[in-house]
Amino acid sequence: MTSIRDAVLGGESDPAAFAALAVPESYAAVTVHADESDMFEGLPGDDKDPRKSLHLDEVATPQVGPGEALVAVMASSVNYNTVWSAIFEPVPTFSFLRRYGRRSELARRHDLPYHVLGSDLSGVVLRVGAGVSAWRPGDRVVAHCLSVELERPEGHDDTMLDPDQRIWGYETNFGGLAELALVKANQLMPMPAHLTWEEAACSGLVNSTAYRQLVSRNGANMKQGDTVLIWGASGGLGSYATQYALRGGATPVCVVSSPEKAELARRAGAELVIDRVAEGFSFWHDEHTPNVGEWRRLGQCIRDLTGGDDPDIVFEHPGRETFGASVYVARRGGTIVTCASTTGFLHSFDNRYLWMHLKRIIGTHFANYHEAWQANRLVAKGRIQPTLSRTYHLDQTADAVHDVRRNAHQGKVGVLCLAPEEGLGVRDAELRQRLMPSVSPYRPRLGDLT
Repeated sequence: MTSIRDAVLGGESDPAAFAALAVPESYAAVTVHADESDMFEGLPGDDKDPRKSLHLDEVATPQVGPGEALVAVMASSVNYNTVWSAIFEPVPTFSFLRRYGRRSELARRHDLPYHVLGSDLSGVVLRVGAGVSAWRPGDRVVAHCLSVELERPEGHDDTMLDPDQRIWGYETNFGGLAELALVKANQLMPMPAHLTWEEAACSGLVNSTAYRQLVSRNGANMKQGDTVLIWGASGGLGSYATQYALRGGATPVCVVSSPEKAELARRAGAELVIDRVAEGFSFWHDEHTPNVGEWRRLGQCIRDLTGGDDPDIVFEHPGRETFGASVYVARRGGTIVTCASTTGFLHSFDNRYLWMHLKRIIGTHFANYHEAWQANRLVAKGRIQPTLSRTYHLDQTADAVHDVRRNAHQGKVGVLCLAPEEGLGVRDAELRQRLMPSVSPYRPRLGDLT
C-alpha cells in the first residue's frame, strides 16, 4: 500500500506505471460484523453507540470483475447511511448483502460476514475490469454511490428505477471507508481539479441527492423565485440544498439547531434563518400526538421572514419529527420533496392539508448517473462548493460516525484514508484561489491552501 500512496502523492499519472503497481492481497477497512448485528437489541435509540460496532479490520482485496474498477481511496466521508449501518437500523445491512449475493456468481463476493462501509470516495484508479474503456489506471476520480445492473427495462429512462438499484457501501460491500474500494466503472466521475482529496470526497452522495431532490425534473423541479424551506440547512445534505436554492434564483428559508449553525447558513449567503431550538419548536405533544399549534407557529414564522410567502418547496429529510409540519406549511399547490427520514421512517401528517390544498409529496432517493454527473460538474466549475467542516483519519472513523449520529457536526465530515494529511491533491491552484471566498464559509481554516 505504501508504493501506491507514494505514486499518488508523487504526482505519478502514467497509466502504465499505475497498472504496474502491485495490488496488495489485503487492505485496511472500516467494517461491521454480522455476528454482532444484534448487539443493540432492546436498547433505547440514544444508547446505540456506533463506536462499539465499528471496526478497523484488515480484509481481503476483492477480484475486479467485468465493468468494475478498483480504486485507491485517498479520502472518504461519513453519510447517515453509515450511521444506520453501524447501529443496525432499520435492519442489519447483511440482509442486503445476502440478497445481492443470490443474484449472480459475481455478486456473491459481496455476501461476507463483514461489511466494508462508506458511500463516498476520492482517489485514483488502480485496475479496471473487462469491458471498461472510459477509465484507466492513474485517473483521479470521485465516485457516486448508485450501483445498478440495467438488465431490465424499467431503469433505462431513470436508472434509479432499476429493480436492481442499490447504494454502494450500504447495500453492497467494499465501500469507500477503506484504503481500497471496488465500484462499478459507471460510478466514476472526474475529480474536480481545485479540490483537496478530502473536499472532493465529501460531495458525491449529498450533492447528487440535493440536485435530484431540488433541481431535477425527478424531484421538485425548482425554478427562479421559489421559496424553499430547508430543514437542517447547515448539515451535510441541507448545506448543498441551500447552495442550489441560492444559485438557482430561489429564496432559501434555512432551519438550523443552534446560533453557530445559523451563522454558518448566513455566511453561506442565506438571509432567512430559523433557529428551531431558540424558537422552542416542539412538533409533538407526545409520541402519538402531533402539536398542530406548533405547525401553525412555524408557518407564521416563515411568513414573517418572507413577507407573507409560504414555501413553494419543502426540502424534507428529518422525517417523523418534522413531516407533519412540512406538509402543513407548504403553500397551496406546493411540493414536499422527501428522502432519508433521519428522525424516523413512520411519518404522520394531516391529509386535509395535502388533499384539500392540492399539495404534492415526492419521494426521491440519491440520483441517477446523469444527475450525479451534472452535480459533480457544478462542483468542478466552482458553482457548488464542498461543505466539509472536519476531517478524521481512518482509524478515527467510529468517532466521526458518533459525531454525525449526535448531530454534533456542521456540513460534511470527511475521513482521510490513504491521504496522510489534509490539504493534498489540489491540481488547479489558480482556480482554487479564485473560489476560496465561497469555500471559506464552510471551512475557513483551509482558506489559505493553494
